Amino acid sequence: MARLMFRSFPLFYPSTISSILQTFLSDLFTPNGLPILVKLLGTILGIYFRFCGLSPRTFDLDDRTTMHFWTADQRRPDKPDLVMVHGYGGDSIWQFLGQVGPLSKAFNLHLPDLLFFGKSYTKWPDWSEVFQAKCVVKGLRRIGVDRYALYGISYGGFVAYQMAAMCPQEVEKVVIVSSGIVWTEDQKRELLIRNGRNALEILLPETPNDLRLLVSLSVYKSDPFKWVPDFVLTKFVQAMMQYRKEKLELIEHLLNKSAYYSTVPIIPQPTLLIWGDKDNVFPLYLGYQLHRHLGGNSKLEILKDTGHAANLDSPDTLNALIKSFVLNGS
Repeated sequence: MARLMFRSFPLFYPSTISSILQTFLSDLFTPNGLPILVKLLGTILGIYFRFCGLSPRTFDLDDRTTMHFWTADQRRPDKPDLVMVHGYGGDSIWQFLGQVGPLSKAFNLHLPDLLFFGKSYTKWPDWSEVFQAKCVVKGLRRIGVDRYALYGISYGGFVAYQMAAMCPQEVEKVVIVSSGIVWTEDQKRELLIRNGRNALEILLPETPNDLRLLVSLSVYKSDPFKWVPDFVLTKFVQAMMQYRKEKLELIEHLLNKSAYYSTVPIIPQPTLLIWGDKDNVFPLYLGYQLHRHLGGNSKLEILKDTGHAANLDSPDTLNALIKSFVLNGS
């Protein structure tokens, strides 16, 4: 990670250093219920995001909803805008570490934290991906982003798909990675029970062993936690407990709604689907189903020896495909 960070460090001025130091101290000592180790690592990642030209912004959409974004400091007119929507495993700062550096060179990046992840939350009793999509769109309009390409991974792909359906004039192109948006009830029942356990239990780990299982299902090429002791993983499990009830409601809503072909709209934008051939969460056949559903307006790219977390297994290939599709249409 150190080499990745230092390759991306531009020259910066004393005022920038002062701003970063203030952010570091504020994040580290502001009580938010997170273990100090997780807060420290999150602050370090936040510094790296700043070096990639992004700044954090937190604002109220209304008196009950707050959204947090990492967004381009200075939007350059020669770069298109790319909105990156994270999945269920964590907020944007954790999931896009391997992509922000390379993609920030080609795009003005905007990374929302979905509701109940990071610093985004709501008091409205709406747990749908449609409400998530509406909040992200409102947030983008608030920061002046009204034409953009869209990239969503896993749960973020469901949200991105809804954004594309509701905003055809704003969303120009769509990249969906590892998102089983179209499936039958029989397929859903089959996927809900994995390894003899309910999928909801796996997605919301309560012990280090639960977290190891979740990672093993998501990452194919390596085990990032192989040498990490349990007492460290316990801190991450504790961090994932934040908004646990609400996160459970998000997934339950997604699983309880119909996702059969006739109920899923066909989005009009050119769409790139990217799938790992070893995806154990949303298997590859779901990628083929979504491709057939969208018809000739979509293209399916299959990543060899890649699991559900394509952003971790094959970040370089994923970044290259996103850049080629959004910039060149191929």
